[in-house]
Amino acid sequence: MNPALQTLLQNPSIWLGGQVEHAAAPTVASGFELLDAQLPGGGWPQGALTELLHLSEGIGEVALLLPTLARLNREGRGVVWIAPPHLPYAPALRAAGLQAEQNLIVTPAHPADALWAAEHALRSGACGAVIAWPEKSGDQSDLRAWRRLQLAAEASEAIGFLFRPLSAGNEASPAPLRLQLEAHRGQLEIRILKRRGAPAAATISLALHPPHWRAAEQESAPRQLALVMAPVRKDPPRLSLHAH
Repeated sequence: MNPALQTLLQNPSIWLGGQVEHAAAPTVASGFELLDAQLPGGGWPQGALTELLHLSEGIGEVALLLPTLARLNREGRGVVWIAPPHLPYAPALRAAGLQAEQNLIVTPAHPADALWAAEHALRSGACGAVIAWPEKSGDQSDLRAWRRLQLAAEASEAIGFLFRPLSAGNEASPAPLRLQLEAHRGQLEIRILKRRGAPAAATISLALHPPHWRAAEQESAPRQLALVMAPVRKDPPRLSLHAH
């Protein structure tokens, strides 16, 4: 290769096909080197939505975010949990490094309010991350609602995490990052469906817990989920902060 051309191609502002795009926006490391190597900028994008698509609960989808959430809490940035299917279990989260006073749980009275709450939480500029489960929202098929959510994320420095059903992968989405999550042999397998830059081909396998946390092959998903979540009460509060 021509030396002058080789020098030019080493400029970090130049992107080559086949490379992960250099992210102009800031990112927060996921805490997993294998995953960060495949994420543009080396981490979860701030000021953007990240969709996490999965078929069933309790496969480690929440545990995947814990290193990032703990880091945000240490930096004094709060996390808003919107319409979680189970209440976050404070002792387990505290063991993972999260701080109860930095975590706000919002339980909308109506499922359709989940996207509205996520949008306003992102626009508030008062948190480091917003985690939402909007799959039961009546706005799910409204692409305009998802675009408003992405614009709200862009207007902030927060990370927007959306847990969505696997079937949503067939729908259009303005989220710049979309990951498919599956459990396999006690590990979480991640396939990047969409990212800025070159498409990702390889599947990433992560062991999320120490050996004594890892669920056995025959153990049920609800038990695995119980490591970090607890069943929702029949009459949960509309807006609450849970600290135990």
